[in-house]
Amino acid sequence: MSEFIVGLTGGIGSGKTTIANLFAEHNITLVDADIVARNIVAKDSPALAHISMHFGHDFIQADGQLDRALLRKQIFSNDDDKLWLNNLLHPLIRAQLIEQMKTAQSDYCLLVAPLLIENNLTTLVNRVLVIDVSETTQIKRTTRRDNNSVEQVRAIIASQASRKVKQDHADDLLNNDNISLESLKDMVAELHQHYLSLAKK
Repeated sequence: MSEFIVGLTGGIGSGKTTIANLFAEHNITLVDADIVARNIVAKDSPALAHISMHFGHDFIQADGQLDRALLRKQIFSNDDDKLWLNNLLHPLIRAQLIEQMKTAQSDYCLLVAPLLIENNLTTLVNRVLVIDVSETTQIKRTTRRDNNSVEQVRAIIASQASRKVKQDHADDLLNNDNISLESLKDMVAELHQHYLSLAKK
C-alpha cells in the first residue's frame, strides 16, 4: 500500500488528465474520482436505483444508463436536488476511493479529483497539487473539447472553488497556461522526484 498520497486537482479544462497520465508514465498508481463516480452510478447499481426513484425514470436512458446531461441540468438549477445527490453519492465515492488507495502499490499514489477541495477530500491526502490556468484558458479548452457554450462553461467554473481558493490550498502549484507537452513532462518529472523523496521520509 502507498502510504503517501498526493491529491491532484484543478478547474475544468486545466489539463488534469494530461498531467495525471504523465505521472502514470513514472509507474505511479492513479485513483480517479471521476471514474469512481461513474462506476458508482453504473447500470443496475443501487445508487442508480435511488436516483431513478428520486428524480423519475426520465433520468434513465433506454439502455439503462444514467442520463448525465439531464441530471447535470437538474442539479445546476436546483440546490436541494444537488444536496440530495451529493449526500447520496459522496460517502459511496469516498469509501471506494479509500479502498482503491489502500491497494496502490507504487511509491506514492495520485488521487485525481476535480472537486478535491469542494468535497473535503483533502483529508485523505498528504499533499495537494493544483493545476492552475486562467479562466480564459478554461473556457477556450472546454468549449473546444466538449462543445459546451461559453455560458455553460462559466456556470461550471462558478460552481467550483475559485482559482484563489485552489491556490490557497496548494502545497504545489503547476501553471498549465500555454505550456508545451515537453515542458510539462519536465515539470512532472521534477515533482515526481520531490514526491518520491517525501514518500520515503
